[in-house]
Amino acid sequence: MAGFAELGLSSWLVEQCRQLGLKQPTPVQLGCIPAILEGRDCLGCAKTGSGKTAAFVLPILQKLSEDPYGIFCLVLTPTRELAYQIAEQFRVLGKPLGLKDCIIVGGLATNQPFFWEAQAPVRTVEQLDQRYLLVPEKVKDAYLVHLIQKFQDEHEDWSIIIFTNTCKTCQVLCMMLRKFNFPTVALHSMMKQKERFAALAKFKSSIYRILIATDVASRGLDIPTVQVVINHNTPGLPKIYIHRVGRTARAGRQGQAITLVTQYDIHLVHAIEEQIKKKLEEFAVEEAEVLQILTQVNVVRRECEIKLEAANFDEKKEINKRKQLILEGKDPDLEAKRKAELAKIKRKNRRFKEQVEQALQRQKAGGAGHRGRLPRAQPKTPSN
Repeated sequence: MAGFAELGLSSWLVEQCRQLGLKQPTPVQLGCIPAILEGRDCLGCAKTGSGKTAAFVLPILQKLSEDPYGIFCLVLTPTRELAYQIAEQFRVLGKPLGLKDCIIVGGLATNQPFFWEAQAPVRTVEQLDQRYLLVPEKVKDAYLVHLIQKFQDEHEDWSIIIFTNTCKTCQVLCMMLRKFNFPTVALHSMMKQKERFAALAKFKSSIYRILIATDVASRGLDIPTVQVVINHNTPGLPKIYIHRVGRTARAGRQGQAITLVTQYDIHLVHAIEEQIKKKLEEFAVEEAEVLQILTQVNVVRRECEIKLEAANFDEKKEINKRKQLILEGKDPDLEAKRKAELAKIKRKNRRFKEQVEQALQRQKAGGAGHRGRLPRAQPKTPSN
């Protein structure tokens, strides 16, 4: 396999790679670096943890070193956290240049680039041990507490990321786990930006071993020391699952992902398995041990919910939504009205669909000679 020098990178960049422990280029780096150095537009598509960031950072730094003048590069990212992480990569790899960076938010770009894609489909990595745990919806939190206690007892130095689907659930779980003396920090979009950075820094530095996050942390963040990812909810889309579990087993390391699956989530698991071309194995737990803590967990969870409600969490979330709509140039009241109208239409369509299905069932039950009547889309006008 070609080394970084054979890709056309200067010796100082090759040395920076060596110091960072980057010994050989990954496939996405082999595919993209030469094309970028040639001045071609490039779009790279590869699995998480495959070195995509270095695939564009290295050739950019190479070109910048040849003509170090003015504003040279703009990088667009889907999240603020990822923007700061990429900036850190630029600073580390570009240290010999005395590189200066500025992090901003926003922008939109369109292009017709050269396209390079990994030969392997975008799936989960082989080093990842993927499991599921079938649990009733109402006792899910007790299973979560049991899992964390089990991992902490067996591996005190392990780091765990717990993904959940809403900001409120994220905050409640963080409060609840702290009540059980687990070193926990939250990361979600309702937090101020400085609070997000502080939470991420504390988790990266192992001050806290447990991070509870929404999907704001599922894309791009590179935290090499994460041993376990737990999905508190089963992701609604396979690609969300892949991004989440991709926070562990990075760069050839081992990792484990456990998804809590309720009776309502079986079809979601099947969709995930079809996408990743792999069957999830069941994670075994002692149910009796979970039942012992069930009442305590439920009581603590309810206490945390009450405390959060007293802090007007939902009201703050609504205010943030209105602010975002205003920033997008939209009228919050008109958007709320439009949303209510759409919901009304959906309910009407759903009722009509149910009436059609009921009529078809009656027609079928009535036998071959009986013709049932389908409901009309419009109500009858009253007769004079």
